[in-house]
Formats: sequence, C-alpha cells, structure tokens
Amino acid sequence: MFEIANIDHLVLRTDNIEKMLQFYTQVLGCHVERETPRETGLIQLRAGSSLIDLVATDSRLGRIGGGPPTKTENNMDHFCLQIKNISEEKLLDHLAKFGVDGGGFSSRYGAQGLGNSLYINDPDENIVELRIQL
Repeated sequence: MFEIANIDHLVLRTDNIEKMLQFYTQVLGCHVERETPRETGLIQLRAGSSLIDLVATDSRLGRIGGGPPTKTENNMDHFCLQIKNISEEKLLDHLAKFGVDGGGFSSRYGAQGLGNSLYINDPDENIVELRIQL
C-alpha cells in the first residue's frame, strides 16, 4: 500500500491560452514557473505547493488530447497525486494486485521538480499520474 501526500499538479487544456494565463496569474495570483517552447505548448503556474499546467490545444502536447474543450467537452487532461516515498517495484506490485496496468516510470517535471511518475486510468478512464515524492 502507498500513502498520498498531496495533489502535485493538474493539467488544463485550452484554446484560449492568453485568457487562461491572465485569469490564473492576475485573478488568482499564480505565477509562471516554467514555460516550454510554443510548439510544445506547456505553461506551468505555481499555485502554492502545487502546479496548474496550461496546455494549448493547438500545440504538440495539446493535440494528443483531441480537439479544444467546449462547454460540454472536458478540458482536464489529467491530475497528479504525489505519493509518499515507495519503491517503484512496490508501487507496480500494488497496482497489479488490483488489475491496474502501471506501465512504466518516466522522469517528469512537477511541483517538486523532476521526479519519477507513471500514468494509470481510473474506471471512468480519467488519467491519474502517480508521482513518487522526493
């Protein structure tokens, strides 16, 4: 078993990157922590100890998730749970006990910097990233 420490980040897909950036920085007080080149399409905003990632739907990352969000189509790509320190093998074994395919780990940037994580799907096919706490 493992223990969740907190929410690391969530990823919002948008075809209104400038308005979203303005809302989250000016209205909510987040600040830009990290930005990839425009063709990649990711802006990471600091929100306390977590991150809010904005992904432009017309970018390389955004196109992976399909078309732009609408009032009836979701715009959340995935959310990430930071879990307390556990070995990758133990985490994969735990997931396997429940028939959850953990795939493989990759190094990704999150609220605590670079770290190893993997993606799983919940029963409704929502994507959940599990990130081992540093």
